[in-house]
Amino acid sequence: MADIARFVAGLPKAELHIHIEGSLEPEMMFALARRNNVTFRYRSVAALREAYRFSSLQDFLDLYYQGMDVLRHEQDFYDLAAAYLRRAAEQNVRHAEIFFDPQGHTERGIPFKTVIDGLWHAMQDAERQHGMTASLILCFLRHLDQSSAERTLEQALRWRRRFIGVGLDSSEQGHPPAKFARVFARARSLGLHVVAHAGEEGPPDYVAEALDLLAVERIDHGNRALEDEALTARLAELQMPLTVCPLSNLRLCVVTDLRQHPLRRMLKAGLMATINSDDPAYFGGYVNENYLAVQQALDLTREEIITLAANSFHAAFCEDAVRQRHLAALRGYCVSA
Repeated sequence: MADIARFVAGLPKAELHIHIEGSLEPEMMFALARRNNVTFRYRSVAALREAYRFSSLQDFLDLYYQGMDVLRHEQDFYDLAAAYLRRAAEQNVRHAEIFFDPQGHTERGIPFKTVIDGLWHAMQDAERQHGMTASLILCFLRHLDQSSAERTLEQALRWRRRFIGVGLDSSEQGHPPAKFARVFARARSLGLHVVAHAGEEGPPDYVAEALDLLAVERIDHGNRALEDEALTARLAELQMPLTVCPLSNLRLCVVTDLRQHPLRRMLKAGLMATINSDDPAYFGGYVNENYLAVQQALDLTREEIITLAANSFHAAFCEDAVRQRHLAALRGYCVSA
């Protein structure tokens, strides 16, 4: 186990499914609450961590949106992103594509500019300080209506050069991808990349809708696609990336035991699966912890781990020259490690 931990620690990798608000550690949450004079229902870090016992996605989201309330000023968003990027760099993440939820902030009166300025400046500093690159993906909250998503997209266009795509997150059940077909068409017309959460708690049909109605380039999660053989074969043929989040799946009871996780079945089916942390502050680990937990549970081989890391670069929305540089670094590491 020590050998594989060292190997994963040094493994060059990309992270493609990370919600920046979900990297808000309890210690930072309390510090920001004090800084911004925000009253918080939990009296200590320990009490807050005790609340991180979820039986469903909605249980988690209820706490996630409460925690978000401490983010009020540009410096708060800077500090949040800087902390994630520093930890990602320490885990040898060479490139990160970061989700952010502007509606979760603008709906409570925080200007869009405040959010994106803080995140953007942290990303610029991280490239200088850590040598890693990062991009932003603006997510629409699917429990809100399409009109709200459209207003958010139009508002964001002033900062079009600061984000590379749009995504779809929040409560999946009862909010199918079809609900957002129009705003995704608008995003594609602007040249934005498009991704969507599908098949986490929602049925395989949601994955098919994301492909057919939203024309996504990546599926976030996608676990339940394996319930449909034809859909699984289609995903394999398309080499449609899946951004899989093992510890998130365990904490949200998508699986009750990591030994039941479908990641190895995804690889055997020829799917382009990747490993990611989702909301690491809430789910017990960043990307390396996800690699190690699922490796131990499924007894993944070194070759399978290398494939997962390579898939993360193949699935990234970066220029091909950058992708090839990362893949070359990965090959070099695997020869020497």
